[in-house]
Amino acid sequence: MNDAPIKDADYSVPALARGLAVLGLFNARTRSLSMQEIAERLNVSTSALYRIVFTLTDMGYLNKYHTQYELGARVISDGFSYLASRDIVDVAMLHLNQLRDRTSLSCHLAVRENTESLYVYRAFAAQRLSVNIPVGTRIACHCTAIGRMLLTGLDQAALAALYQHIRLDDYPAPAPRTQLELQEMIEGDRARGWVLHRSDYSTAIAMAIKDHRGEVTAAINLSGPDAVMDPEGATEKFEELLRECSKTISADLGYAVHLTL
Repeated sequence: MNDAPIKDADYSVPALARGLAVLGLFNARTRSLSMQEIAERLNVSTSALYRIVFTLTDMGYLNKYHTQYELGARVISDGFSYLASRDIVDVAMLHLNQLRDRTSLSCHLAVRENTESLYVYRAFAAQRLSVNIPVGTRIACHCTAIGRMLLTGLDQAALAALYQHIRLDDYPAPAPRTQLELQEMIEGDRARGWVLHRSDYSTAIAMAIKDHRGEVTAAINLSGPDAVMDPEGATEKFEELLRECSKTISADLGYAVHLTL
């Protein structure tokens, strides 16, 4: 058995490193390059680059125009999505921390990426029965309160197009199992302005965050064990505190505070 220590280099992925190097060649002064120019700048052969450049183009990270390559929309959209989520985190974190302290419940912030909610911030309540969803977790939107509120930002046509090729019947209740059920559920959520969802002895209440254009850009929740959420008047109290927090965050993002969320 070979007990020699594993070096950091043993974990590297050369093809990934070369792909990132290709993307790194493009900047404000270098907007387009041919395959030959890319190869020369990286000091490799064009045959060694072909599959990498083809994959980057196929995934939308590069666009090909005749013999020239440029950065594709995927690079820009992913970059701006990340920056936008960081802006939202910077704005929301103080308010979510305060909400956690007022309620002793965990609070989460999520943004939508296609049909998934991506959790980008967590204000964790340090108690034994806290609900803990780590930052970076992705969950199907139609299965959670926070995800359903993210979907309220889509009109019927956009929602139908998004889920056109998505199977819903593989998910357990109370998730909708058909496109029609999904449409009706999200319409109700939009009209109500909040969602309450129960699962695995815990309850979550979620509301939308709107930006300066009045569009749903994120969602927040309060989540905790049923024993805390169920007592008479508790849900109403938590709903009001969550509404106050969502209005404050939305206002900080430029949403007109006199409008109803």
